[in-house]
Amino acid sequence: MYGICNNASVFYSKAMEIIKSVKELKAKVSALRNDSKTVGLVPTMGALHAGHASLVARSVEENDATVVSVFVNPTQFNDKSDLEHYPRTLDADCKLLSGIGADYVFAPSVEEVYPEADTRSFSYPPTDTVMEGAFRPGHFNGVCQIVSKLFMFVEPDRAYFGEKDFQQIAVIQAMLADYVSRGEEWAMRLQICPCPIVREDDGLALSSRNALLTSAERGIAPNIYKALHESVEYSKTHTVEETKQMVVAQINSVDGLTVQYYDIVNAATLESVSNWGDAEHIQGCITVFCGATPIRLIDNINYK
Repeated sequence: MYGICNNASVFYSKAMEIIKSVKELKAKVSALRNDSKTVGLVPTMGALHAGHASLVARSVEENDATVVSVFVNPTQFNDKSDLEHYPRTLDADCKLLSGIGADYVFAPSVEEVYPEADTRSFSYPPTDTVMEGAFRPGHFNGVCQIVSKLFMFVEPDRAYFGEKDFQQIAVIQAMLADYVSRGEEWAMRLQICPCPIVREDDGLALSSRNALLTSAERGIAPNIYKALHESVEYSKTHTVEETKQMVVAQINSVDGLTVQYYDIVNAATLESVSNWGDAEHIQGCITVFCGATPIRLIDNINYK
């Protein structure tokens, strides 16, 4: 059997199935459960790259079956232009996933996922109200809407997320803890598996948005990680505030890059820290506008 995605002329080398409906997805997963198989879930919005591939490869290694969702979720975009321009490459995504060993690709329509408006509200302050939460109102509520739906559709044993979206992982963990507190059986079984950032040779964090960069923009984008990387050594002899200022000034000095925010936070709570001794683990989280369009790029670095 060969997976066929969109175009009947596109064939893949692995027996990977493309699923469009929630009903069929649940039936496939139920059959796996009846056979005592473990299931891994990798939620994505498509336009897949080596970073996504690393998540899928880990899931394939750690589970009997792997489900990868490819769905550009409209409820997490507070900018309609951003939603419209988000890259969509389903055929290429399916070919990549087949080669890695994914078993199922869930690629539904918006109407399939949201047959009616999702009015659920999720709130986990300060995790979802700082940084991305402050600059993108409603973003994390949309993330929680879609991820919770995927969790309930698949009821996976493990779910895999890239650490490039550091804050997103924290929000999803808070959401999962909420469902556990309500006694949801699927939530009590589920393990969230954060996976390391995958970078290009020049340090740029892999992102689907990188495909939107012009060659000139791609040339300057690595300066984001360069500043973050250099700030780790700098931080050893400077205060938190001085380190913040160093990163922002260095990036803003590059023509075509503008920092939207940079914060250094308690990695567990995402609250800002004032001193390096304020938390056991400290993370620097940044968002930068790149180019004239501009393209919004995120990254983060661990200080301790």
